Amino acid sequence: MELKEAFAGTLESGDIMIQIAPTNQKGLQIELDSSVEYQFGNQIRKVITETLTERGITDAAVKAVDKGALDCTIRARATAAAVRATGVDVWK
Repeated sequence: MELKEAFAGTLESGDIMIQIAPTNQKGLQIELDSSVEYQFGNQIRKVITETLTERGITDAAVKAVDKGALDCTIRARATAAAVRATGVDVWK
């Protein structure tokens, strides 16, 4: 699958910005910046990984800057970034 750099989200409180970029490495390399990483980092990574994998993205560099987003927001931002990165619209 062709992948281009894309992002979704904002740096506002309660949101998350997710950036996806192509990489030569296998797997999803997730770089997470969050003030609640110690408590919720594994869950945030899990939601991002599940969402991108469901959209067919298995090899990518992902940077996430979390500002206290809930799982539903993380999933929505990851989906939007995936759509922008692949050009495959899931809302049709």
